[in-house]
Amino acid sequence: TVEERLDELLETVEEMLEQKQYADLRDLLVPLEAADIAVLFDDLDDRVPILFRLLPKELAAEVFVELESDAQELLIKGFSNAELKEVLDELYLDDTVDIVEEMPANVVRRILAQADPEMRKSINQILRYPEYSAGSIMTTEYVSLPASATVEDAFEKIRRQGVNKETVYTCYVTDAKRRLLGFLTIRTLLLAEPEQSIEELMETNIIFANTLDDREEVVHLFDKYDLLAIPVVDAENRLVGIVTVDDAMDVIQEETTEDLEMLAAITPSGDKPYLKSSVWEIFLSRIPWLLLLMLSATFTGMIIASYEQKLTL
Repeated sequence: TVEERLDELLETVEEMLEQKQYADLRDLLVPLEAADIAVLFDDLDDRVPILFRLLPKELAAEVFVELESDAQELLIKGFSNAELKEVLDELYLDDTVDIVEEMPANVVRRILAQADPEMRKSINQILRYPEYSAGSIMTTEYVSLPASATVEDAFEKIRRQGVNKETVYTCYVTDAKRRLLGFLTIRTLLLAEPEQSIEELMETNIIFANTLDDREEVVHLFDKYDLLAIPVVDAENRLVGIVTVDDAMDVIQEETTEDLEMLAAITPSGDKPYLKSSVWEIFLSRIPWLLLLMLSATFTGMIIASYEQKLTL
C-alpha cells in the first residue's frame, strides 16, 4: 500500500540522514511526488530544513505548498532572505496568499518584504476580499488575449507569458478596459489557422463568478459544468482573476472537514485544529455545553420523578 511504501521510505531517509548520505538522499527524493515528500517531512520535525535544501528549486516550492503551516513557519524562520525570495519566486500567487493567511504577523512581514512589488500588490488586493468569497481564493495569474489578435499573435503571447501563469489551457478574451468578452481553449487555437482572429474563435457563453460570490457556490459550478477554471469578475464585469480546480478541491476538503468536526463537536476554536489545541482550550470550549446538559438532565430527572408513580402503573 501507499502507507507501507511511505513508511519504508521514511526509514530509509532517516538512515541516510544519520549517515549524512546527502547526495544519495537527494537522488531518492527528487523522483517522488511533492505531496509524498511533504508527508515524509511531517515526520522528520527539526530535520526538515536540511532535507528541504537538498531539493531543486521548483520541487522545493511544490513541497512547501503541501506542508502543514507549522512546518512552513519553521522553514521560513530558518530561511535567509535570499532563500525565502527563491521560494516565493517559484510559488503561484494563490498559494502565497494561502501561506500568508496562515502565518503570524512577524513571518508575514518577512514574506511581503521579499516579494516583488507586483506580487505584494496582488497579495494585498486578494487579502482585502471577504474570507469566504470567490475573490479570496482566486489567482491573478491567467492568460488574457485581445479579441483583435490572431491565433499566431495568441501563441506568441502564451509563449512569452505562459511560463509564469498558473494555467494556459483556457485563455480569456478581454477588451481594452479588461471587460470579459469570451474564452477559448488551447485545443481551439491548435486546430485553427494562424491568421484567424480570436474574436471569431472565442466562446461567448461564459460561466463566471463575481468577486463577492460565496466560494461554495463557485465550487458547485465546477461540479455542474465540469470546468478546469472559472473567471472572476468585479462589479463592472472586468476580469480580475480565475479560480482553478485545485483551489476548488481545497475548498471542498476544508468545508467537508469543518462540517464533520461540527457534527462530531471537535471544534474548540475557529482558527486552530482540534489535535493541535491544548487540553485547557478544549476544556473551556466544552464546559459551557456540559453544564447546560447537566442542568437539562437535572430538570428531566425532576420531571420524571414527579411522574414516577404514574409511569410505574
